[in-house]
Amino acid sequence: MTYIRKLGMNARACKTELANASSSQKNDALFEIAHILRRCAPKIIEANAIDLENAVRRNMSASMQDRLRLDEKRIEGIASACEKLTALDDPVGEVIGGGTRPNGMRITKIRVPMGVVGMIYEARPNVTVDAAALALKSGNCVILRGGKEAINTNKMLAALMRRAVETAGFDPNIIQLVEDTDRGIATDMMQANGLIDVLIPRGGAQLIKAVVQSSTVPVIETGSGNCHVYVDESADLDMAVNIVDNGKTQRPSVCNAIETVLVHRDVADDFLLMMKNRLDEHNVELRGCPITRMILGEENVRPADEDDYATEFNDYILAVRVVDDIAQAIEHIQKYSTGHSECIVTESIFAAEEFQKRIDAACVYVNCSTRFTDGEEFGLGAEIGISTQKLHARGPMGLRELTTMKYLINGSGQIRS
Repeated sequence: MTYIRKLGMNARACKTELANASSSQKNDALFEIAHILRRCAPKIIEANAIDLENAVRRNMSASMQDRLRLDEKRIEGIASACEKLTALDDPVGEVIGGGTRPNGMRITKIRVPMGVVGMIYEARPNVTVDAAALALKSGNCVILRGGKEAINTNKMLAALMRRAVETAGFDPNIIQLVEDTDRGIATDMMQANGLIDVLIPRGGAQLIKAVVQSSTVPVIETGSGNCHVYVDESADLDMAVNIVDNGKTQRPSVCNAIETVLVHRDVADDFLLMMKNRLDEHNVELRGCPITRMILGEENVRPADEDDYATEFNDYILAVRVVDDIAQAIEHIQKYSTGHSECIVTESIFAAEEFQKRIDAACVYVNCSTRFTDGEEFGLGAEIGISTQKLHARGPMGLRELTTMKYLINGSGQIRS
């Protein structure tokens, strides 16, 4: 029996029990997880320190090390997210449609768990807990395959969560971690039809592309984020600077951070100087078009090429382009966007409506930061990822997005003629 087959069989053996668990039982398990994470925070930080030491040896970028790092504050945030899930409505069993047919048959459409959810993700140990907690609340078993960069942290987190759910009365195999970091194991997950019901990749564009192209298990694609801010001619420039600064520098390694700023030519002189002064506080590297370089000085801005406008930097790097009008901004975004999160800063109702109507992305913002593309910020609790596809789920994926549907049909002897 292969390693993944063993994990899959373990999960399938206990998925019915979890799918039929009461909300209070699942909430008790989430409280237990939150409690053990807080109590064992020093052990988690100790395991995380090993991963961080290895990251330095591997010359991992500072922004990626930030993704990997856990401290008391972040562990508290992860534990709190588990507790917040207990206050959310349980989607399992929710009636979402139905009615009585002319022949008297009663049809009811309800939400049910997907079954066994597989997660393949990179150096984000918080995802280990977020995914497990969301899967638990939505009645799904989960098989987690994180990156080798976070293996020590993930082992500790998974062991603690398994202990917590067992204390709450569940089989610990409702949460399983793939401890073998060999890439071949990830491929086995992608082809575990009949064992894993749905696979969710979360990470950079290369990882997501590999899973989508190689998987025979159904995939919910969580996209990379080449996100833009367009500063319109009518924009409040102080607001625009704040939005760009927040979108780029608050946490540049995440998928809802911005990678390109587009600026209307009529406000480019003023705005670009204001923006540069703010971003210089964070040593952001600018890569811009010829007009941008002329305004800010060629010595201050590297020339931008096609690759720069198409890249999710996940770093303190920002591409900049001056455009003639909103139409050119929309054309640029349509060409380079990954369909994640896009923003316009404007005081024009027409421009705002035109932008939101014509931009095809999961989240389209007017006058607020793209950093809000987040399950908790949207009131969904923790999220399992941001879907950029159009089938089943799009945008932040919370509890309801981890369910499917089932039809219940009740009759009194009806037969089809």
